[in-house]
Amino acid sequence: MTPPLPHWFEPLLTNIRNADSSRFTRIPTPDQGRPASVLILFGEEDRDGPDVLVLQRSATMRTHAGQVAFPGGAADPGDDGPIATALREAEEEVGLDPASVTVLTQLPRLWIPVSDFIVTPVLAWWHKPHPVEPAQPAEVAHVARLPIAELADPANRLRVKHPSGYIGAAFQVRGMLVWGFTAGVISTLLDLGEWSLPWDVSRVESLPRSQVERRPARPPADADAFDL
Repeated sequence: MTPPLPHWFEPLLTNIRNADSSRFTRIPTPDQGRPASVLILFGEEDRDGPDVLVLQRSATMRTHAGQVAFPGGAADPGDDGPIATALREAEEEVGLDPASVTVLTQLPRLWIPVSDFIVTPVLAWWHKPHPVEPAQPAEVAHVARLPIAELADPANRLRVKHPSGYIGAAFQVRGMLVWGFTAGVISTLLDLGEWSLPWDVSRVESLPRSQVERRPARPPADADAFDL
């Protein structure tokens, strides 16, 4: 039997019902694009409270090198919708057992102009957590569970400035810089989950060169929908 959802999920699930894509991005999502999904997997550990699963891309990748992201990627022709894509990608990337996951809902589709992905974030509860690790070391360098309390801590929040002029939400947590699409989604979920605390939005730092040197020359089209 699947354990009941913890009480801390309630504000998030209630507020998500009334949230459309405008809560996550300023630009409308087109009808056509490259379908993709990410898995936003919330779990809980006694010592740290609620957390969310992320991975860090390998520093040797041609694109997205060293970036922190949710498990996920482009849809395959055989996938039975966005949920299947998100679970398949998580299994391939970090060895996640799909049977350990309770899918709760799909968030609004979000367009990433720089790559033309239309991403469906899939919100889920990790009802039976188990060890996970990079299943494809050439693509995934590190897997982590980031506590919500640490993400919401004002000391860990900042904004980063891309050489193109983009300025967007970011987090410095456990030695990792979370920015771009992933940080934007996390920031919105902190608000919807009523976990956010006042923080210094005037703290702006330049994005490290290691995060941008392999990027395409085309600049990001929107601060809230930068990359996958």
